[in-house]
Amino acid sequence: MNLPNSITMSRIFSVPVLIWMLSPIFPLRGHGEQEIGASIVFILASITDGVDGYLARRRGQITTMGMLLDPVADKLMVSAAFICLVAYNPHIVKPWIAVLVIGREFLVSGLRSIATTEGFTIEASDLGKLKTVIQIVSVVAAILAHGWYEWHFGWFILPVEWTAIVAIYFMVIVSIISAVDYFVAFWKKIDHASADTRRKSSFVLSRRKKVIPATAKNL
Repeated sequence: MNLPNSITMSRIFSVPVLIWMLSPIFPLRGHGEQEIGASIVFILASITDGVDGYLARRRGQITTMGMLLDPVADKLMVSAAFICLVAYNPHIVKPWIAVLVIGREFLVSGLRSIATTEGFTIEASDLGKLKTVIQIVSVVAAILAHGWYEWHFGWFILPVEWTAIVAIYFMVIVSIISAVDYFVAFWKKIDHASADTRRKSSFVLSRRKKVIPATAKNL
């Protein structure tokens, strides 16, 4: 197993660690260790999402296994984080938010799978990249808001809970818009691919129509 795939596997292995750290059985609770530890695990796992792809392209180690594992690792991490947060901090993350976010991830994956079978790709849009960044911020903020309402830095006060609420709902809005953007891009390309297929079929049939009378005449 090459280095990029190993990094991807580490992201998959971090999923049960994150679930354990956000569960009631985690031993270090009550003094911020749980929130900070879970935040660090999620941030590190999110960083590996970009590192493995960069290394695979840079080292020429793009493999079928990596192409399969990378989206699986992403979906597992996002799904685990939001499902755990519904129980861990229900004041911030409502069940419908988790359903919407997870559903959006699988919708985009499904569109990309169909696009691949049709012979074209859907590139990650700027909205999709923005959604990923906001998603990381919102998850970390929701985790930290479980332990703190606000942080005091001298005269400056950081409202942790309100930051989490704003980040979560902003992430929901961007997720919906980016999903629509992906669907529009998919629809345009699939419609174009279908038109190309119809033109090719028409060209093949027209050639056959020309050949058949000539053959019959020679006979």
